Amino acid sequence: MKVTFLGHAGFLVEGSATIVIDPFLTGNPVAAVKPEEIRADLVLVTHGHGDHLGNAVAIAKQSGGTLVSVFEMATYAGRKGALSHGMHIGGSHTFNGVKIKLTPAWHGTGFGEGPMEYLGTPCGFLINMDGRTIYHSGDTGLFGDMELIGRLHPADLALLPIGDNFTMGPEDALEAVKMLKPKMVVPMHYNTWPLIKQDPLKFKAEVESATVSMVTVLAPGENFELL
Repeated sequence: MKVTFLGHAGFLVEGSATIVIDPFLTGNPVAAVKPEEIRADLVLVTHGHGDHLGNAVAIAKQSGGTLVSVFEMATYAGRKGALSHGMHIGGSHTFNGVKIKLTPAWHGTGFGEGPMEYLGTPCGFLINMDGRTIYHSGDTGLFGDMELIGRLHPADLALLPIGDNFTMGPEDALEAVKMLKPKMVVPMHYNTWPLIKQDPLKFKAEVESATVSMVTVLAPGENFELL
């Protein structure tokens, strides 16, 4: 299974299905891929902020894929002409052998300028595909139920924000790793703008000295094989 970092909180996961998560590409200063280059069976969106919703609707439409998110976001995407599937926190659904479950995320949501449209509760995703489990936490602060997520859904890979200000910073992300106990961690949501500047190599060193999890740091456009 190939995992590519698209920049910010965006990832492309390619296995028996192709999944794109939070594809914020247009207007992303660190994006290494153009939205028209992506075709995906499933388009997962964690919440309604523009740096996560991004190009999701356009990618779903050009791919003929299904946008998956909380009910309000899915309804919005459907109004924009995309195939969509609405869910909510704690629910799961299997799409042609790929199981998606929504997890809590402590954050905000809303889209547009002026009066913002409410697009539902922010979420994270547990993705079960090809015998592997990937946890994308979405934009979130640290919360104690990460221990429960880790116990019930041992992850081969956790995608966690470290940028601080809007999400967990490195210290809280380290605590998240201790609770989740994933085999591998990829940090995200950092260094897109100066406000969320962090040193991912320092985070890697601290996680690997305090836990048994391994950290892979990816530049936008880089990928690795999740074995």
